[in-house]
Amino acid sequence: MADQLIIFDTTLRDGEQSPGASMTRDEKLRIARQLERLKVDVIEAGFAASSNGDFECIKAIAEVIKDSTVCSLARANDRDIARAAEALAPAKSGRLHLFLATSALHMEKKLRMTPDQVFEQAKQSTRYARNLMDNIEFSPEDGYRSDPDFLCRVLEAVIAEGATTINVPDTVGYAVPELYGQFIKNLRERIPNSDKAVWSVHCHNDLGMAVANSLAGVMLGGARQVECTINGLGERAGNCSLEEIVMAIKTRKDYFGLEVGIDTKQIVAASRMVSQTTGFVVQPNKAVVGANAFAHASGIHQDGVLKARDTYEIMRAEDVGWSANKIVLGKLSGRNAFKQRLQDLGVSMESEADVNAAFARFKELADRKSEIFDEDILALVSDESVAQGVEQYGFVSLSQRSETGERPQASIVMTVDGVEARSDSDGNGPVDASLKAIEKQVKSGAEMVLYSVNAISGSTESQGEVTVRLQNSGRVVNGVGADPDIVVASAKAYLSALNKLHSKSDRVAAQG
Repeated sequence: MADQLIIFDTTLRDGEQSPGASMTRDEKLRIARQLERLKVDVIEAGFAASSNGDFECIKAIAEVIKDSTVCSLARANDRDIARAAEALAPAKSGRLHLFLATSALHMEKKLRMTPDQVFEQAKQSTRYARNLMDNIEFSPEDGYRSDPDFLCRVLEAVIAEGATTINVPDTVGYAVPELYGQFIKNLRERIPNSDKAVWSVHCHNDLGMAVANSLAGVMLGGARQVECTINGLGERAGNCSLEEIVMAIKTRKDYFGLEVGIDTKQIVAASRMVSQTTGFVVQPNKAVVGANAFAHASGIHQDGVLKARDTYEIMRAEDVGWSANKIVLGKLSGRNAFKQRLQDLGVSMESEADVNAAFARFKELADRKSEIFDEDILALVSDESVAQGVEQYGFVSLSQRSETGERPQASIVMTVDGVEARSDSDGNGPVDASLKAIEKQVKSGAEMVLYSVNAISGSTESQGEVTVRLQNSGRVVNGVGADPDIVVASAKAYLSALNKLHSKSDRVAAQG
């Protein structure tokens, strides 16, 4: 029988460390439910000790997820471990994921600890964690750049103390496939009790080889868990991409000989949800989930595909969740059809009042747009979740005037702490004028480091989805807004980003 490969998704933890990708509790819950529908084996829900908000998110996810193991990251100290265990207490299946740097560079410059001190802390923290939970993962941070002799000593000790999964991170994306696979193989051969734990890989994409390195760690190194994220989301150049790993294993089963439990038909839905929630647009030529992944422009290719699909397609678009029939609802659709579509998309509403409010927004959109796509509904619900939160700033209305040869003017009505305020400005274009009008009122002093426009579906009638990334006092946040009017979408995105800046959610960077 073929081996089973464990898929460990860290979109909600390592993926969220992308500058501006932090998510609200409701957004995390929605993505966690979709990951469960995807049949991910392990969902790393966050880093419980980093903030009260992350603690509450992990606890909420642990309460609702039943078919996947829910995991929390923790530094290798008693306080972090106890906090993570508390957050995971409601989980049907929970895992504590401990990490401690083992490379000479990290031990000296970051931890300011000697190797012997790191060794003792790794042992003691694993022992403490095992007293709280049976499922323990240990990651030697910057493991690939660590001294192999020291790493063997540490990993042998933590396995003896009860670690059930050993993860070897390429924390900075320095590895190349053959060397990384051989590195893990050597560790497993040298450590006497290596067979007592599942071995795992966690690769970053700084050199564009995260997926290749992970597969080498599996095939050459013998790892049976891959840590990855939806769309390859993650800080710097991102993480190993879940959809690419899964489809490589599925498509080339002749070579890999491995089984994965993933429901691949949920991949595209997960990709869209993560993209629209974080504002990180998927590039058109992205493998598996990009808009062009199954498009054929060449005449020769088109002719071949029409005669026999496998001439140029090694995967079927429908097997990963692409559908030719994307139109799901219209202005005549009823509330029950809308509610059912929300469920199909993995969106859960807390009350009937929430469903009614979302349906009212759907009807308003349907009056302006004849065809409603899945992406429209996800954007609409995302706006709704923001509207239900505690907002410092809210959008009311916008008017703008733009004429060739004249400087554009914009006037916005917005709420500030629930009180309506009006602001006017000119600008280089209608979007510039609108955002300057907002800034004139709020005086945030934030610097815009990204402005991105994406059509949610493929027509001029499409909703525009705008991402605005703001930076202020060292904090970077993304705001996302959607509307058939791109200027309105821009204003909504800017206000969304300002609300995130205002929330001042406390986050502690960590990386396994």
